[in-house]
Amino acid sequence: MKKCRITVMRVAEYRDLMARYENPMEHPCGLREGQVFLANGWKKPEGLCQSAWDTMSPFVLALSHGGQGFYGGWMKDPRSVMLSCNDGFRPVSFLVEALEEDAD
Repeated sequence: MKKCRITVMRVAEYRDLMARYENPMEHPCGLREGQVFLANGWKKPEGLCQSAWDTMSPFVLALSHGGQGFYGGWMKDPRSVMLSCNDGFRPVSFLVEALEEDAD
């Protein structure tokens, strides 16, 4: 099993939707562009929110076991995938890449 690198590529905020529909939050998403996490394929990296992990964990697990070419090969690097968390107010886009390094 290989490690996977998870890089925060973009953080969006839809303030108009937040103002209209969201209850006030004390600690919304704290991820920042360029932030990097390493995953062992089965364990959520510390600091990564559970909602984002729930979205990407099947892909991380597949990549860590040699999976590639998701969705008919839409990624230039078949050993990677671009995903977004499911937060409709502040979606975060992640690049997940399989590494050559073995997981712990």
